[in-house]
Amino acid sequence: MPMSLKEEIRLLSMVDILGPLSDEDMEDLAKRTPDTFLEQDDILYTPKEGTERLFILKKGRVQVYEIDAEGEEITLSVIEDGNVFGEMALTGQSLEGLYVRALTPSTVVTLRREDVEELIRKEPEVGLRLVRDLAERLHASERRYADIVGKDVPARLATLILTLVDSEGVVLSLVDSERVVSTQSYRIPTRYTHDQLASMIGCKRVAVTRAFRKLEEGGAVALKKRHIVVQDLDALKDLAEAG
Repeated sequence: MPMSLKEEIRLLSMVDILGPLSDEDMEDLAKRTPDTFLEQDDILYTPKEGTERLFILKKGRVQVYEIDAEGEEITLSVIEDGNVFGEMALTGQSLEGLYVRALTPSTVVTLRREDVEELIRKEPEVGLRLVRDLAERLHASERRYADIVGKDVPARLATLILTLVDSEGVVLSLVDSERVVSTQSYRIPTRYTHDQLASMIGCKRVAVTRAFRKLEEGGAVALKKRHIVVQDLDALKDLAEAG
């Protein structure tokens, strides 16, 4: 269902790089850039696209991945709402050889090169914020890679789940967690398949299945209605360091 102009402007205003724009500029941008609505598992971008575009993820979560020579998916990043990504030489963004898939129902705005150039001409702070955003994302990616190198699969999986708790975890009440616990419980709203988890930590699906069983046996996590539930955060942290 299409959003009202007011709601479109509200969501755009939550995107950090667009913060310096005036109310008039924000309204103009909302009117000129129609929304693309994606259902879960819809593909937004494939290597065949080849056109320069930046995407603003207004709502939802998307997975950026590639497919290796064996046909296996390798997840490079998961983009949260309020972030910018895409293919544009001007900003150093590249999706060459990559796919983008919606992990949850998502709303995306597409910016052409001329749209980006116009925004930066009107408000140079937009360009500065975009550079900062890209630098922070690169640093986070390098940190994530360094954190899993040398770890065994259960520790890698535990580390990934901790990252998911930070980015999207929802606190559960004692009733929701179905048992009285002394530590806080968290639910991961996005339903990640074992194939997706495997692509995010660089291993095979069967290895994730075994690793998840180990985390369950350690009392750290459980799978409830296809959602990951962290039952003991401290135990999960210990397992992440154990590898």
